[in-house]
Amino acid sequence: MSEPVSTPRGSRRSLGPRPDKAALVLSGGGARGAYEVGVMTGIVEVLGLGAEGASPFDVFTGTSVGAINATYLAAHADRADLGVAGLANTWESLELSRDLRLDPAGLLGWPRNLPFLSRTRRARGDSGEHYGRAVLDPRPLEHIVEKTVPWQRLDANVREGVVRALMVSALDVAGGRTTLFSHLAEGTHMAPSRDKRRVQREGPITAEHVLASAAIPMLYPARRIGDAYYCDGGLRFNTPISPAIRAGATRLVVVSLLHPNPPASRLRTALPQYPNPMFLLGKVLNALLLDPVDYDLQVLARLNRLIEVLEETLPPAELAEVMRVITEERGLHYRHVRTLVFRPSEDIGVLAGEYLREEHPRWRGAAKLVGAALRRARDLGQSVETDLGSFLLFDGGFAKTLMDLGHRDAKRRADEVRAFFAPPGKPGTLPR
Repeated sequence: MSEPVSTPRGSRRSLGPRPDKAALVLSGGGARGAYEVGVMTGIVEVLGLGAEGASPFDVFTGTSVGAINATYLAAHADRADLGVAGLANTWESLELSRDLRLDPAGLLGWPRNLPFLSRTRRARGDSGEHYGRAVLDPRPLEHIVEKTVPWQRLDANVREGVVRALMVSALDVAGGRTTLFSHLAEGTHMAPSRDKRRVQREGPITAEHVLASAAIPMLYPARRIGDAYYCDGGLRFNTPISPAIRAGATRLVVVSLLHPNPPASRLRTALPQYPNPMFLLGKVLNALLLDPVDYDLQVLARLNRLIEVLEETLPPAELAEVMRVITEERGLHYRHVRTLVFRPSEDIGVLAGEYLREEHPRWRGAAKLVGAALRRARDLGQSVETDLGSFLLFDGGFAKTLMDLGHRDAKRRADEVRAFFAPPGKPGTLPR
C-alpha cells in the first residue's frame, strides 16, 4: 500500500548529494529476483542500517524484475535501510495459485469481452488494446507493482534529491531499440549514449514503465505506453551498468542472477531425447536474460584495466587527448569504476528443481498444472534443474529459499561490503 512521505532525522535531504555516487544495479530474471532482495537484506544487516540516516545509494537502475525491486527500494530511500524488510515480506507473501494465472484468451489474441469469457474480464472491459499476446494474466503482477510501491513517496525522493536517479529499461517492440526511462533529480546530468540502439526518455517513472520492463515476451503481455508497445528490457540490456555510470555513479553494487560455475549436468552436450518446449523455453530465457550479465561485467573489468594502463603509461597531455577523443565518440570519457558484484553461490535452476519435487498443498487449479508442467521439464533425462521454473515460481516458499541464499552470500562477504561503503581513510565505517 502507498505510504506517506516521511523525512527521517539525518536523511540525505539535509546533507545534499555526495560527490562520490554509489549505484545499485539489479538485473532481470523473473522469480529469481527474490535473490536480489536477500542480498540487499544482508547488506543492510552488515552495515547496521535502520530507519534513520542516509541511504547508501544515490542511483538505482533495474531491468525486468530488477526494475520492480529497484523502484521499491528507491521509493524507500529516505530510510537508510531502504525499507527492504517490507520488500522481503512482499516476496514471501506470494502464492503461485494467486499470482501466476494462465491466460489462454490473451495468448490467442481473442477480445476479452466475448460472452464465453469470464465475468471478471467482461466487467473489466479489457478489449486487449493495452496489452500484447501472452500466456500469463498480467493482473496479479499489476496489483503487486501498483499497490506495493509508494509512488508519491518515490516522486518526493527524486524531487528532493534523496534519489539522484532511477532508471528502468524496456524494449520498444516495433523499433527494436532499448528505451531507458529515467527519473532524474534536479542537477543530475545523464550523458546521452551515442548508441543508436538505445534511447532515453526522461520523466517520472510510473507502474506502467516498470511493468513494461518486466513483460517477458510470450509469458507476460507487452505494455503500451503512448504510441508504442514495450517488453522486457533484459532482451538487450539486462544489466543496466552503463546508465548508472552515465548518471555519475563511481561505485556500483551489481546483483547478477546467474550462478558463475554451473554444475557438470549443465555442461553436457547430449540429451537422451529431443527436449520438450518447456525445457527449451527455459534455456532460451537463460540465454536472453541471464548470459549477457557476465559479458557486461567482463567489459567493465576490461575498461577498468585499460584506464589503469593508460594512466600509468601516458603523460597527462596525451591522456587528456585520448579521453577527449573517447568523449567525442561515446559522449562520456572513461573513468575507473569500483564494483561489488554478487552472484548466487548455488545454482537457482537446481534449487527450482528441488523445490518442485516437494508437494505444495496450497497449489490449486492452474497453479497445479503449471507445477506439473515445470516438473516434466525438470525430469528430462538426468537433468535436475528447471530454468523455466526458476523464472516462474512466484511462490513465497521458493522466494524465501532464494532470499535466504542472497542473505548468506552477502553476510559471507561482510568485510568486502564494509570496505566498499567505507569513506576513504576510514575502513569499515559507513559514510553519513
